[in-house]
Amino acid sequence: MSEETIRLGRERRYLVLLGIICLALIGGALYMQIVLGEAPCPLCILQRYALLLIALFAFIGAAMRTRRSITVFEVLVVICAIAGAGVAGHHVYTQFYPAVSCGIDVLQPIVDDLPLAKIFPLGFQVDGFCSTPYPPILGLSLAQWALVAFVLVVILVPLLTSRNRKALR
Repeated sequence: MSEETIRLGRERRYLVLLGIICLALIGGALYMQIVLGEAPCPLCILQRYALLLIALFAFIGAAMRTRRSITVFEVLVVICAIAGAGVAGHHVYTQFYPAVSCGIDVLQPIVDDLPLAKIFPLGFQVDGFCSTPYPPILGLSLAQWALVAFVLVVILVPLLTSRNRKALR
């Protein structure tokens, strides 16, 4: 087995792990929604979409065999994480300044018309307000944790990829 094959295998394992973590985060959000009764707002749902897309691209990237194709999906993962970080950042801002609503009247029909809201309404349909304060988890709100997760993806995916591939040069 060549050195490049070993290193690409490592990247594929990272991508699978990332996909599993993203699905676990969505599962945690569903747990909080169903069991704890914390209704998701439009920004929460958009963050779920970002996590789902990250997981999807990570799994597809893990199935690829060439360095170029893996890189394409890693870039898509980072783009989705940047979008998710933007949504989570706005959500954090909305929670700090509750007078600035996320615009449930404006965003709700748009988010509720997305395909997954029709297929899986329990997980992807808007049911709450963005400014609703829920109990923090280890001192941070769920939106803050989502922001941390998205920023970590934006930082770690390129970092791990470059460190992994640097030895190939």
